[in-house]
Order: sequence, then C-alpha cells, then structure tokens
Amino acid sequence: MKIRGVWAHNFHQELSQFDHCLHRFPVISFDTEFPGFLRDTPRDALEDQRYEDVKFNVESLKLLQLGFTLSDAHGNIGGTWEFHLSGFNEKSDPHVVASISLLKRNGLDFARLGQFGISVTEFVFGFLRVLRIHRGLHDLTWVCFHGLYDLAYLLKLLTQKPLPDSVVMFAKALGVVFGTIYDVKFMARYCRGFFGGEIGLARVAKLLDVERSGEAHQAGSDSLLTAAVFSKMNATFRSVAGMSQGCLYGISPTIVRYWQPAPVILRRPCFPVAAPHVYGARLIHSPILPTYVHM
Repeated sequence: MKIRGVWAHNFHQELSQFDHCLHRFPVISFDTEFPGFLRDTPRDALEDQRYEDVKFNVESLKLLQLGFTLSDAHGNIGGTWEFHLSGFNEKSDPHVVASISLLKRNGLDFARLGQFGISVTEFVFGFLRVLRIHRGLHDLTWVCFHGLYDLAYLLKLLTQKPLPDSVVMFAKALGVVFGTIYDVKFMARYCRGFFGGEIGLARVAKLLDVERSGEAHQAGSDSLLTAAVFSKMNATFRSVAGMSQGCLYGISPTIVRYWQPAPVILRRPCFPVAAPHVYGARLIHSPILPTYVHM
C-alpha cells in the first residue's frame, strides 16, 4: 500500500483526493508524531494530574506529522496520507532530544519539514472544510492506538484553542468534535492472549499476523498499521468493538452527554508502562459543538 506524502506543494491536490476517498471509506485511522514528552506521568498520579500532564505537554509542543488511513466497514483500504507540518524549529522550539533522534533514525527529515512542510493555518482551513462536508453526509469513525495524545494534539490543532481545563470537558469535546472513536489498545484488553492490552502496536500486529508497510514512528505507516489491526481484530474478536466503542485508553471513566449530566462508570484500572497512565472513558457524539469549536 502506497503512503502518499503530503507537503505544501501538493497539499490541495492530495486533500482533494482525501475528500473524494472519504465518501466511500468513512473510517479514519490516524496517528501523529510530535517531539516527545516534556513531563512524564508517575504511575501513582491522580487523574487530575494525569490530565494536567497531557495538557501541559500538548500545549507546549508542536505537531510534526499527521497520518490518516481511510477504510470501509469491511476493512478495505482506500488510501493513506502522511501530512507534514511546518513551523517546528529544532534550535528554538521545546522538544525532547531522544525523541527527535528516534524520529530522525526512522526517516523524518527535519530540514525538509521546515522548508517544504504545510503551514498549520493552511492545513486547518482545508481539513476542517473537508470535515464539514462529510459530517453533513454520513457518520465518520475515528480509530487510534493509545490515542490520548493523538486526539489531544488533533483537538488542539483543529480548534486552534488550548485544551479544556478538565478531563471531563476534554472527553466531551472529543465526543463532540470526532463522534465515534475506537482505541485499539483499549480493545486489546478484551482479546484473549493480548496481555490485557498492556502491549504496543507492533506486538498487537504480530499477534494478529498483520504486517507493517513503511517505517515505524512515521505517522502514515502507523495509521495504516492501526487500520489493518483494527480490521483484523474486529474479524477475529467479533464482540470487542461493541464493548469498546468510545472507550479511550488515556482518560477518566466518564460518559459525556451534552443533554444530561454525565454518569460516572468505573472501569478496571489500567496502567501502561509509559506516560500517560490511564483507565478509560466513553465518548458520546453530540451534534452540538462546544463554543470553542468552529466547524
């Protein structure tokens, strides 16, 4: 499967292809690349502290890459796009040196990113236009793997606002902006032989006998692998999707509905080995956008 690299010079052409493909393939598997974690979350941190760390990291750092793979309900792949954003300066912008080194080893060209990347303003304007069209035509399904930070970065990018002050409002905003969400890492906890979900994407793919296309730690390749794993997991464990819809591995166990107070549903504690440390939350779609979202 070809991963379509998107830069400033071909942004509008590729976005048009993305828009066209989305009509037939409304399942969006996505991944992001960003320059590390400035603040790690201790294993024993309280929920509020966990979200504070997410908010601090996401608002302090700049997004580098976005990967989107479009598929249909049967797992057929429509295409994969890797959007490269400009604006990051390794000399002056906050980052984690080890994370930048890892991304470089896996093929991310920071010089090219700065010179030929898409401006954030141009990306947001074009991408929101596409989403507005499709929100009115059909439901979109968003799929991630351990997607707390991916969703937080994408929410900040699309709203061009700071993240909400509380994890409850954050969960509500995700449900409003994105609608239906699946986190494959959360789904893995219900799959026998998957170690309660306490494994990474590559290990899940290996257990499902799914092969990667492209390099790891590249947003396009990771989104494509996430899409393939999601499809294979649904085919292998047929009841998992129903139990996991809207459950995000990364935030508190809160069901957010805009039309009534959100009841709290406690779930089994789930602590990954690296930040963030999480339980899970259910996100309910609302047709009404919060005041800070303009779509």
